[in-house]
Amino acid sequence: MKDQITLVFVYIREAQPNDEWQSAVNVEEGVIVRQPQSLKERHQVAETCRLGLKLQIPMLVDGMENSTDAHYGAWPNRLYVVNSEGRIFYKSGPGPFGFRIGPFEEALERCLAQEKAPHMNWR
Repeated sequence: MKDQITLVFVYIREAQPNDEWQSAVNVEEGVIVRQPQSLKERHQVAETCRLGLKLQIPMLVDGMENSTDAHYGAWPNRLYVVNSEGRIFYKSGPGPFGFRIGPFEEALERCLAQEKAPHMNWR
């Protein structure tokens, strides 16, 4: 599907910063960051995340007003399929433990099929 879709990772506010709420798993894995106080800091933390996860897809960073999180309910982690008109076609359960790749892939396929289908013009 790589020629038919665009995947992006959107970094929103830090979910488990050490200056607010730190998970034991993050401490064990050495993922210890504070909540960014500026957009520059958020970009730095996002880049550290991208490198740590070895992401090869483009990453976008939510602004300090957290509008992406507010509009999409992105926290905790979520997978979305957004169609070419910008409408949410699919929203996963909270991740990362709630991610189910099967339903995500099925939603991608249904969305692509709908995008390719000729649009009927009912008068």
